[in-house]
Amino acid sequence: MNSQQPNSERFPLAEPTETRPRIASEKIFGGATTVEIEHAGQRYLLRVTRENKLILTK
Repeated sequence: MNSQQPNSERFPLAEPTETRPRIASEKIFGGATTVEIEHAGQRYLLRVTRENKLILTK
């Protein structure tokens, strides 16, 4: 038996989609293709790929 909870139970949506803040990626990147994000003392890289997709890495 798997004791792990599904993602929907471990990470419940905090609020309905209609009320979540939305930020345009252009505003986040400001013309760059990579930005650093600091969260809980850890640094992450958010980058735009050649296919115009987003990848977040630690």
